[in-house]
Amino acid sequence: MKNTGSGLLARLRQSLAPALFGPPVLAFLPALTLATYWLGGEVALLSVALGLPILIAAAGGFGKLGGGGLPRDSITGMMLRDGFEHETARIYGECADSDLRSAIFILELDEYKELADRHGQEAADRIMQHCGTQVLSVLRQNDTIARIGDSRFAVCLAPTLQLDLELCIQLAGRMQTAAEEPVPLDGTTVYMTSSIGFCQRNRAPDGSAAEWISAAAAALSEAHSNGPGGIRAFSADMTGYGGRRANLREEAAAALEAGQIQAWFQPQICTDTGRVSGFEALARWSHPVQGLIPPSTFLPALEETGLMDRLSQVMLYNALVAIKAWDAAGVHVPCVGVNFATQELRNPGLAGRIKWELERFELPPERLCVEILETVMTDQPDDVVTRNILALSELGCHIDLDDFGTGHASIAAVRRFNISRIKIDRSFVMKADQDPEQQKLISAILTMAERLELDTLAEGVETAGEHALLAQLGCGHVQGFGIGRPMPFDQTLDWITAHEAKLQDAPVIGRQTP
Repeated sequence: MKNTGSGLLARLRQSLAPALFGPPVLAFLPALTLATYWLGGEVALLSVALGLPILIAAAGGFGKLGGGGLPRDSITGMMLRDGFEHETARIYGECADSDLRSAIFILELDEYKELADRHGQEAADRIMQHCGTQVLSVLRQNDTIARIGDSRFAVCLAPTLQLDLELCIQLAGRMQTAAEEPVPLDGTTVYMTSSIGFCQRNRAPDGSAAEWISAAAAALSEAHSNGPGGIRAFSADMTGYGGRRANLREEAAAALEAGQIQAWFQPQICTDTGRVSGFEALARWSHPVQGLIPPSTFLPALEETGLMDRLSQVMLYNALVAIKAWDAAGVHVPCVGVNFATQELRNPGLAGRIKWELERFELPPERLCVEILETVMTDQPDDVVTRNILALSELGCHIDLDDFGTGHASIAAVRRFNISRIKIDRSFVMKADQDPEQQKLISAILTMAERLELDTLAEGVETAGEHALLAQLGCGHVQGFGIGRPMPFDQTLDWITAHEAKLQDAPVIGRQTP
């Protein structure tokens, strides 16, 4: 009987605390204190002033931040992973003993590491604090939120009677919109995207609250595999992500040799003509069991095993085969871009190998764009790197400077390496049609490129508004999900045909002469 009574008291306290001490009721505190003073004088007022904090503390522990005396994150003030696991275990058990429902959401800011590298850790902390506050604002009083990683927030919903998949998706969308609210930072505006994975309590794997959290993390991994800004619900066939074997490096190496890692191609469009001006070759791992594994997972594994040079050979071969196939099909694709990291550029035989491959395929060097990161220039490249880039430029290959604006390369370095085109990083492009400050930055880059007689390409174009703005400002080429997603070679011909058909159907602008 005692346990039943205490359980009832706990549930009563949990249900009444938000109503009695939530933000709406706090508005009545001034009136309460005035009435107390009027009715009972100074003694009554002092009693209320001392008693209210004690009463609130006794009923506390049910706010969004939760976790009473547990350690908290110094940046956001939220509980950390230990506290979240403790609260989740409580809710897990509460739902098991009743018809109540709940769900766990894990939200991660995309490309947080790059954000911290670009703006500094202090700025990154400010952004996380802002995002946490925004996500907190769309939750209910009893929901639990925690910071469980550098760029991750976890949310566990307070148990409720009604919570279906559609409601979870809607709530995930609200959280995502809140987290992606632009952040003013040092005179500019930072735009971000976020990915969310979630798992409903009634769909979680049997076992424990820890497995419930792992299921939400598996859904987040699935969201990441489809590019930034994804939302995914957990399903039973995702368990492979949560239990991926520790020997990822061995798996990735074997996959590279087995031909599972291949080049996919993302189209690039000329803003003057609307026609295809090229493709970028991007590495994709199509796992026979787990499906498409994101590059952010397998590229570090290949780098650790020293196989990036082997990957560049595979990508170069795939790119040249694709060019020959497009030519044979009568499709005009001027060039294909292949990425070369610093590790590959340090290979003394790189320029000679590329020249030999071009001759073997009987292709002129201008059909190949060698893409190098801007950080290659800012990391004080050694003599081998410098010789390779200059040799490839003298051979006739186009040299594209990738992710321009993130590595702070000097104009002198751009000229010294004979760069032919700069690729404006997606962080400058995102929502540029809505932000005048972003437009000023892009205009400045384009003006500099024009003075230096450099071609330009904008990455990460996702909307028609961004495409139109870049064309208006004079950017030569565009690339991004709004143009076309990376695709296997066998899908490129159909994509090109469909794109050319849209150009044919476009109305003719200008005066018609008889």
